[in-house]
Amino acid sequence: MNKLQELADLMFPNVKKTIADYEKIYPERSLKEGARVTRFAPSPTGFVHMGSLLSAFEDYKIAKDTDGIFYLRIENTDQKRSVENGIVGILNDLKNFDIIPDEGMIDEEHSVGAYGPYIQSERQEIYHTFCKELVLKGFAYPCFCKPEELEEIREIQELNKERIGYYGSFAKCRSLSIDEAIKKIKSGEEYVVRLKSPGNFNKKIMLHDEVRGDIEFPENDLDIVLLKSTDKLPTYHFAHVVDDHLMRTTHVCRGEEWIASFPIHYQLFQIFNFKLPAYAHLGLVMKIDENGTRRKLSKRKDKEASVEFYHKEGIPKEAVKLYLMTIANSNFEEWLDNNPNSSLDEFKFDFKKISASGTLFDVEKLFNISKNYLSRQSARTIYDNLVIWAEEFEPEFASILKNNQDYAIKIFNIEREVEKPRKDYVSYSSIKNFVFYMFDEYFENPIYESTKISDKEEIKIILNTYFAKYLDLSNKDTWFLKVKEMTDELGYASNIKEYKKNPKNYKGNVSDITGVIRVALTSKTNTPDLYEIMKLLGKEKIQERFTKYINSLSVKKSKIN
Repeated sequence: MNKLQELADLMFPNVKKTIADYEKIYPERSLKEGARVTRFAPSPTGFVHMGSLLSAFEDYKIAKDTDGIFYLRIENTDQKRSVENGIVGILNDLKNFDIIPDEGMIDEEHSVGAYGPYIQSERQEIYHTFCKELVLKGFAYPCFCKPEELEEIREIQELNKERIGYYGSFAKCRSLSIDEAIKKIKSGEEYVVRLKSPGNFNKKIMLHDEVRGDIEFPENDLDIVLLKSTDKLPTYHFAHVVDDHLMRTTHVCRGEEWIASFPIHYQLFQIFNFKLPAYAHLGLVMKIDENGTRRKLSKRKDKEASVEFYHKEGIPKEAVKLYLMTIANSNFEEWLDNNPNSSLDEFKFDFKKISASGTLFDVEKLFNISKNYLSRQSARTIYDNLVIWAEEFEPEFASILKNNQDYAIKIFNIEREVEKPRKDYVSYSSIKNFVFYMFDEYFENPIYESTKISDKEEIKIILNTYFAKYLDLSNKDTWFLKVKEMTDELGYASNIKEYKKNPKNYKGNVSDITGVIRVALTSKTNTPDLYEIMKLLGKEKIQERFTKYINSLSVKKSKIN
């Protein structure tokens, strides 16, 4: 047995397979030409933030556009970051936005797909097999440097203004003989496994980034850690190469913070003689602070960074996806304007339309997209989705809606299925504030907004006169004609143009009259179509609410008769 074999067997006594065995276990995928295989690979920290959701959405879209495969891989080699039920939290967040992986984890313990395990901590045997191969070929070695020794190396490099890292003459354990390494391992010394980099920092390599074009780098010469000492789990660098190769990933989409790591990954792919996947380094999702400073969207500082925020707010998932696509591809908004009724699936994702400089996250724009989206939905769709949301977050409102289904749908249909629908609703959580006055349960103690007509006796005369002589809900034209007749009788102008010409000749105009009626019935000065509201309330409810309004005024209490 040669010395490298002895060292490798000592370091990895339980490894029984070879890389060739795993190549057979995980063969090339049988997909049509051009099909892309992408992955979303989060740590199980319990939830997905908007930057991650954007990345997952892009990976999902890239795969689906080409009839490829999108899979979920859980990268939990940093055990300190893992939380209880972290995988379920991620799955739920993805599911809420219809991002369903073709392969990968389906709960904390189970997965689907032939290329698993899809949790990195369960792939330790695979990593050890690949690492043993590197030791056998002289591309990896055990490093026994203690934290204080590594800190000393860093201090020397900083003092001499040299590159920071474990390389060249600074890589102390690189020069250990195999016999010395074997002796240290047998004596029980802790060690990490490092790459024995064959790179020359003065040589150049090239990355063709799908987003940024050609980027030149110096070759990697760092002896980076491949396996950690405590649990012998891999670092991201090593796991990424092994997993993306065996899972046959064709396109790696990740944040721009990983650009600097490309030379390391490139070198590992070269050493193993693996095909290099395509890389797309995505710009960060940014936010402008109140002081005008650009910074990364933060899940600690920004409530809108958590996707749970949109679920609780009741922002339709379709609206969130539309917004994500506007920041993913610069040509999407124009496409959407030209194809307003088309499915998002019909839009083809294009790497060339991704901004390399990052994206400003504009929550107000997202809300506006949501408002436009909701305005195009049918009253029945609004009702169904609102009930689902309310059952989770406002069960009392859900109960009221379910007990008044037909009535509620008619409310939501006011100014809806028309050429220019009203755009009130931003989210499902906002709807109750726009329709509460239509339900007696929420109209028990209304707070009335002020009308232009402030004289309380005048308000009483208007409401009494209207109910006694002019209330007619047979059709909208007749209804408004009657309102105008009363307007003239009471000394107001039924013709707005005439009023604007001679305002001193009148007490006010017809809009002032309808304003009083509107506030009496709804407590609000701004509502959807007043006639439609009155038709739904009905004469008995109108009388009741007029009386309630009059009784709320500091005048002699009376009832409409």
